[in-house]
Amino acid sequence: MTTTLELTKQLIARPSVTPDDQDCQKLIAGHLQAIGFEVEHHRFGEVDNLWARRGKQQPLFVFAGHTDVVPPGPVEQWQHDPFTPTISGNTLYGRGAADMKSSIAAMISACEKFIAENPDHNGSIAFLITSDEEGDAVDGTVKIVDLLQQRNENMDWCLVGEPTSTDTVGDVVKNGRRGSLSGTLKIIGTQGHIAYPHLADNPIHRFAPALNDLVTEQWDNGNDFFPPTSFQISNINAGTGANNVIPGSVDVLFNLRFSTEITEDQIRGRIEQILDAHGLKYKLVWALSGNPFLTSEGRLIDATRAAIKHVRKFDTKLSTSGGTSDGRFIAPTGAQVIELGPVNASIHKIDENIGIDELEELTGIYHEILVQLLTT
Repeated sequence: MTTTLELTKQLIARPSVTPDDQDCQKLIAGHLQAIGFEVEHHRFGEVDNLWARRGKQQPLFVFAGHTDVVPPGPVEQWQHDPFTPTISGNTLYGRGAADMKSSIAAMISACEKFIAENPDHNGSIAFLITSDEEGDAVDGTVKIVDLLQQRNENMDWCLVGEPTSTDTVGDVVKNGRRGSLSGTLKIIGTQGHIAYPHLADNPIHRFAPALNDLVTEQWDNGNDFFPPTSFQISNINAGTGANNVIPGSVDVLFNLRFSTEITEDQIRGRIEQILDAHGLKYKLVWALSGNPFLTSEGRLIDATRAAIKHVRKFDTKLSTSGGTSDGRFIAPTGAQVIELGPVNASIHKIDENIGIDELEELTGIYHEILVQLLTT
């Protein structure tokens, strides 16, 4: 059994549903200390974080990831217990198999091999691991990034091990992500009897024209790296449950995934302008999950392309599609950030899994990236 497979199984066996780390980071720390990493444990609230570094020199290459997983859902629907790592055929099953305990195991195995071959490698290697990526993400990576900046400890390159691959390991690398901005909107009207609409003010009716304007608005045209900004309603709720009462308010949840062609402030201004143009009385609370980021061509992307070509014998594709990741907290420091990990077809699903071959392929790619960046 390979080191990557064995370590992945050990991590899966710890039911680290966010933000409960279940001592995953202690296991990780033991492996890293054995190959010369200095380890720091930082706990904020209920969240465990690990910063481990080998070397004092620049450039600093960082592997980033998370030990927390989403809840398994109805356990009885799984073929195997979600926290009992099970191999069937050439596939490993378990919660976190793809997102992203396998990535962490591959990172560690890659470092073990690389350091054995290159004990005096250039620069430094570090790990930034949190148990708060799948949850609120307020006491995890963002807190460690703040701490590092206070210490003037600057990352040059960062690889986040999120499951980016579509059909086979390495076919897609994320070199950026769209921004995510959410709004909690309350349209205020006047409740009343449905037979006497002139004595009430129906907030649903008032909001309908504004809603049409919001969903048909062309926010931008995107660019070579990002699709156009999208606006989506995720929830609308109003009423008392009775069919003869005009509601006094309607609550609306919406989200925009936005490109680098528009800013958070511009989005806020345009949405409030639309609401004001319709004379609505409303309350609106904003929540920014992260601004868009993009890593342009450079050493990290060049090394990643070369590594995938070397190990997988094909050219990878750069993409900015999908949701957000902790890369949004790291990119603003000036670091080049990419995301590269397993095939994402089963993440967050019943019977989450990863192919055994994927583990070795991913380990090989991570190892070759280290060779490309820290030996030349």
